[in-house]
Amino acid sequence: MPEKNYSEINPAWEGRKPVIVGFLCNWCSYRAADLAGTSRFGYPATLRDIRIMCTGRLDPTFVIKALREGADGVLVMGCHPHQCHYDEGNYKAMRRMALLRRTLAQLGVHPDRIQLGWASAAQGALFTETVAAMTERIAELGPLEWRDTIEDNITPRMPSPEIEEVVHGR
Repeated sequence: MPEKNYSEINPAWEGRKPVIVGFLCNWCSYRAADLAGTSRFGYPATLRDIRIMCTGRLDPTFVIKALREGADGVLVMGCHPHQCHYDEGNYKAMRRMALLRRTLAQLGVHPDRIQLGWASAAQGALFTETVAAMTERIAELGPLEWRDTIEDNITPRMPSPEIEEVVHGR
């Protein structure tokens, strides 16, 4: 796939491209990504994938940490509902992601920066479509400058008071 100039979509990109962290289910979505690669399906090189055993085991703090440390968006992909290898992991993921999106919205992060999707191991094309669609949406939103905003709003800690050493028996 040819390199895209994201500055044409949103000038705030200033020559760089979006960074999307993808948490992919080992049994379905990670294998869909593998199928997309071996089938040579073209999709934007914006995704940094991390294999997890199940989307239901994804700790929401990992998503926050990814955004805090420079990701412009986070994509969580797993098995289709009713097809989870761990029975109901994707239902847990749905509940957690809904709560996480609301929480991050209250902190000033656009809800579209966090996406939840499904792709079975045989759906490499669906995987590439999902990554391409998310990349386009993140490109429209522009770079996430949440880290700078948070650091500006943190109040400095009060210095700890000096503690005098007490010597007994002198």
